[in-house]
Amino acid sequence: MDNFTHRLRLSSLIRLSLRTFKVNPVRAFLTIAGMSVGIGTVMVLISFGYGLQYILLGKLVTTEDSLITMEVYYPSEANLNITKKEVEEIRAIPDVKEVSQVAEFPGEIKLGGLAGSVQVKVVEPNYFRLTGLLTKDEIDAFEKSGGAIISSQTVGLIQSDKTKDVIGGESNLKLFYEDEKTGTYDEATTTESVVLRAIITDENSPPFAIISPGVLSKEPPFFRSLLVKAVDIEHVEKVRDTLTEKGFIVSARIDLVNQARKIMNIITVVLGVFGITALIVSAIGMLNTMIVGFMERIYEIGIMKSIGVTNADVRNLFLMESTIMGFLGGVGGVTIGYLIGKIIDFGVSSLAVRLGGEAFSLFITPLWFVLFAIGLSVLIGLFSGLWPAWKVSNLSPKEAFIRK
Repeated sequence: MDNFTHRLRLSSLIRLSLRTFKVNPVRAFLTIAGMSVGIGTVMVLISFGYGLQYILLGKLVTTEDSLITMEVYYPSEANLNITKKEVEEIRAIPDVKEVSQVAEFPGEIKLGGLAGSVQVKVVEPNYFRLTGLLTKDEIDAFEKSGGAIISSQTVGLIQSDKTKDVIGGESNLKLFYEDEKTGTYDEATTTESVVLRAIITDENSPPFAIISPGVLSKEPPFFRSLLVKAVDIEHVEKVRDTLTEKGFIVSARIDLVNQARKIMNIITVVLGVFGITALIVSAIGMLNTMIVGFMERIYEIGIMKSIGVTNADVRNLFLMESTIMGFLGGVGGVTIGYLIGKIIDFGVSSLAVRLGGEAFSLFITPLWFVLFAIGLSVLIGLFSGLWPAWKVSNLSPKEAFIRK
């Protein structure tokens, strides 16, 4: 018999594999649809996890500078303030690239005929770049021309009509510097009217205003905290250790980012488990299809072997069929997952814009995961065809005719 056997060409193997889509189109479609639903479910859930992670980290890290910037201050129980000498010592640390002083004093702000008591922060122009509180245009305007930034709560103090825009209006501020030794206060005022550049929405903090020291009649005598930027992300830990040894409390945003990333990774894994469960159900459905196909085609297999088709070709025929189904299921699943994500994103973004917010993407799918999903679907198809392929490769023509 071996003298009459011959190997099928790849083109013939593919053509025979596609025959099942003509003979049993409904079954093939349902099998591919089942796999597509499983892959699509995984895509939607994982994309949702990545979307949540992107949104959360985007809130924590608004600029690259803010990621490697630390807030430095003394413990409240120490009742200490940071002196100018200490600022220069911190600037001299080799791995420190930039330092921004933050002074905070009680004060008074006036706009038109109204005045209100606020906490006034006196900051360097680089403060907003290091914290990422403002947009790039607002940061550029503040660094170029100075002015004042106020909180949304401050607006209610200095303006009777809260619906009126205060941006561009001129105000005057008065600060009360406390003498650490005598406990008395020394007044400092703005040398001229300052322009309100932006409003920071913060309902949880008391009313505050932020100005640069250049507009004050007297410089702050000390500072409440500092923003210290490391040379790069690799030196954040080293700078933090140095500052901690000096008795400071150091709060690094990168710690929040790492913690948030760990939490979001756990959420993504949990969502992935639910998706994998749906995928397993789809894989079982594909395996059932391949087994049924094997049982229905025993007579056909017997004829193929009797005319010289090799065991390897018969095995490859089944593996090719299951792999093609897996591939089509993966492509269909990626398409379904992408469309569902886009539809939900459109609905949520439209609602957010209607309510006065900004459009955003809740579903984000990395390219590597798209390729992984298709590859996983192909592997599931391949493994689903292994047992039927093994059975047909070991089936003799005589046994096939007898079973038929």
